[in-house]
Amino acid sequence: MRLQSIVLGEGTDDRAPVVLLHGLFGSARNFGGLQKSLAATGARVIALDLRNHGGSPHGADTTYSAMATDVVETLAALEALPCRLLGHSMGGKVAMRLALDQPARVERLIVADIAPVAYRHSNQDIAGAMLALPLREGMTRAEASAGLAGVVTDPTIRSFLLLNLRLGKGEAPGWQIGLSELAAGMDAIQGWEDGGTPYEGPSLFVTGGKSSYVPPSAHDGIRALFPRAEFAVLPDAGHWLHAEDPAGFLGAILPFLEAEA
Repeated sequence: MRLQSIVLGEGTDDRAPVVLLHGLFGSARNFGGLQKSLAATGARVIALDLRNHGGSPHGADTTYSAMATDVVETLAALEALPCRLLGHSMGGKVAMRLALDQPARVERLIVADIAPVAYRHSNQDIAGAMLALPLREGMTRAEASAGLAGVVTDPTIRSFLLLNLRLGKGEAPGWQIGLSELAAGMDAIQGWEDGGTPYEGPSLFVTGGKSSYVPPSAHDGIRALFPRAEFAVLPDAGHWLHAEDPAGFLGAILPFLEAEA
């Protein structure tokens, strides 16, 4: 499946392109500031909409193997392989799966606030609330936010989710993302697919100090699959670390991206 992409930078640093993969219910646009900062260093930076997200096609298969295959197919068409690969949350799992399955495609790996394990979260409830939202012509974003408030209590998260809702004069609102596909495949998204040969390339796991996604107890499991794993913590950031502490996140990843193999 060919994915929608946003490409910035001319690649004047002669290094492999940097590829950015977003999290669940997100899109390539989530990396706007980071993508510009990385492109300013001379890198060619490619942010992708994963399947069922943003402007990319929808598909019933929500496994990480399928999403990793999409990424490879798209980057091959863009002549962007091998790459330096960065993924946040769900995108981090896609990045890990790709590195484990096709290590020659990944020169360096950065995983932001996620581990190669299954999680128990409320994402199924969130997807259900989005599907149940009664959409009508003339609906405002404030009305849509109020409609989600019973399940999604955080207004910041509601605003993030509603970036996926198309609202326009004279037409019925609709979800741009493959919401039905995501809801049906949420077990796979919140899970993890075992298998694959350990990735021997350089890898960096960046976590938020206020996030519980990657506790120190997860480090041994990470190193079993990524033996060269390094760890960095942004003390004042939570799960959305690249948005909550953009300067700190950039400072953590740039030396790793620019290091020699």
